[in-house]
Amino acid sequence: MKKKKELSYDSALAELQELVGQLQEEVISMDDLSEKAKRAAELVKFCQDKLRKTEEELKGLFEDSTT
Repeated sequence: MKKKKELSYDSALAELQELVGQLQEEVISMDDLSEKAKRAAELVKFCQDKLRKTEEELKGLFEDSTT
């Protein structure tokens, strides 16, 4: 089984920006549109989750330092 490369926020954002660019330039074929839209949704969710987790960690750091 092929090992999946671990995704980072930066690489997810770059891939998402590339997909958006392709959509805006209309270079994605109708056959690939559904697959690309699903991938874009996965990347958006990944980035949102990463941002939420980072925000929670930062809040925890600042809450700990004020007590």
